[in-house]
Amino acid sequence: MGATSIDHAECYVKGNVHTNGLENFWCLLKRCFKGTYVSVEPFHLFRYLDEEVFRFNEREDNDGGRFVKALNGITDRRLTYKSLTGNCGGQ
Repeated sequence: MGATSIDHAECYVKGNVHTNGLENFWCLLKRCFKGTYVSVEPFHLFRYLDEEVFRFNEREDNDGGRFVKALNGITDRRLTYKSLTGNCGGQ
């Protein structure tokens, strides 16, 4: 099965293939960058994208449901101060 592309000069939909979902995500992402996250550092861009992808993929759920799913994703994962700060001892 090959990739299907959409040429908006010809049509906007081919069967189940359309660009509305991507355009919707892009619009929401730009709105976050202009409103919520006013100053985005390029080094952390992937973190902002991951957050928005999660929020977009779980858009059918409410805030409480998304919160529970996020907490379930961190269960049994330990973050120590040492690993967070990069302080490996030494002195």
